[in-house]
This record gives sequence, structure tokens and C-alpha cells, in this order.
Amino acid sequence: MRTGPSGAPPAYRFVVSLLRPPLMVLTRREWSGVEHLPRDRGFVAVANHVSHIDPFIFAHFLNDAGIVPHFLGKIEVFRLPVIGSILRGAQQIPVYRETGQASDAYGAAVDAVAAGQCVAIYPEGTLTRQPQLWPMRGKTGAARVALATRCPVIPIVQWGPQAVLAPYGHRPSVLPRHTMQVRAGEPVHLDDLHDRPVTATVLAEATDRIMTALTRELERLRGEEAPAERFDPREQGITVTGRPRATTPSERSGPRERELPPQWAKDDPDDVEDDA
Repeated sequence: MRTGPSGAPPAYRFVVSLLRPPLMVLTRREWSGVEHLPRDRGFVAVANHVSHIDPFIFAHFLNDAGIVPHFLGKIEVFRLPVIGSILRGAQQIPVYRETGQASDAYGAAVDAVAAGQCVAIYPEGTLTRQPQLWPMRGKTGAARVALATRCPVIPIVQWGPQAVLAPYGHRPSVLPRHTMQVRAGEPVHLDDLHDRPVTATVLAEATDRIMTALTRELERLRGEEAPAERFDPREQGITVTGRPRATTPSERSGPRERELPPQWAKDDPDDVEDDA
């Protein structure tokens, strides 16, 4: 898929033609689980988030499987000259957070799935704050789209991008070449929730199942066992958006139990990076 699957938007094929060659040269790849990717209907692909470069790896995996991903991305990126035009031309989906247009992304995602497309979502909403980079507490966006469309939710886990660029890091390490491991798992079981009213309880249950599926697949990929309790940055006194920092007492929903993870502690506190 050197220039993307046939039938992909021209802008998408242009981006693939630019980005795939350096990814092929600078990284090694171990793809698995492609047999779990639906070919005959729309679906939601959810992934863990360990580095600012992993969207490229996530997309590379789907592209090589012959699937065009439609990512949800913050509107600020779509407003950038040239880049914004390319993203819109590639049929990516802008997210208007905390505005009256915030529901537009949900509607666009539902429409995309109904049209038989793959919508790619990071359910954590940002880079994981978990110190060992396990999936943390998820948000309900992926569950909302899945329950509205009754589509499959495919957990896709990745490990290796953090070796190229650490969370919130600025100095990439490309030599020696690192191996990008990506694995797609079986669809998350949500069928028993489809006929229930979409309440906060149902959304929380669906989201928990999605995050559990991601964690289990990542355990298989890493060959390690994740902590028994899922990390919640609010309970740990860490901000949930932007560059991680200790929250003030008024921002906390629970006691602060630990210091910031060492991989973030030395970052410039004035260099604030928004959600990925």
C-alpha cells in the first residue's frame, strides 16, 4: 500500500506517499492480528497512546492492512495552514472541544462508521500518564460511537513508538532502528449493551471493557502483567490534559499519592503540550 488503499481520498494518498517511505526506512515492523480487522462494515479502532509519533504507527498498520483510518483530531491542527487543508481533504474528523460544536465530531464519527469506514480513536484522550505506560482511565467517546452504531470495536495496541520519542519528549532516537510492534485483538464484546438505554452507567461499562481489552492485548505484546488497578490521573493528583503536572488542591478529585513519574519530572513546566 505504497500510496494507500485504492479508493482512498487523493489527499490521504498524498500523505501516505510522503510518510510511508521514511517509516519503512527508519523503523522495523511487527504487525499481527490483521485478521480481526473487519472488511465488510464500518468499525471503531481504539489504540493505546504512548508517544506523539504513535498516530503515524497506528495509521501505518491500518494502511498496510488496506484500511483508511479516519482520525479524530483537535481543531487547532485543522486550522494550521496547508496541514489543515490536507487533513480535511483526507477526510479526518476535527474535534471542537468544550464548545457548542463539540458534538459535531461525534456526529461525523457516527456517519463515517455508518458509511462503512474505520474511525480511529484514542480512548484515553491524551498520552497515558501511567508511569509504566499502561493504558489509563478512558473517556466515553469510543463507547458512544460504538453503541450508537452497533459496530465492532477493535482494540489495537502498540509498543515501540516510545523508544523513538518518549512521552512529551523533544529528541527523537531513530538509530539504531526500533521495532514498532502493533497487534489487533478480537472485537470488544458490547452486544449485551446494545438494547439498553445509553446511560452514564452503560457508557462507563462499555468504556471499561474497551480499556480492559486494550490492557490485555498490551500485556500479550509486552509479555508483562499490568497493574491490577487502572491508573486515574485525577486520583493521583496529575492533570488530565496537556503536559502532566501536579494539580493544585482545587483541581483534585482525590488525594495526591505520588510524585510525577520521572520521565516527565525534568520537562520544562512552561512548555505546555495539549492533548494528542
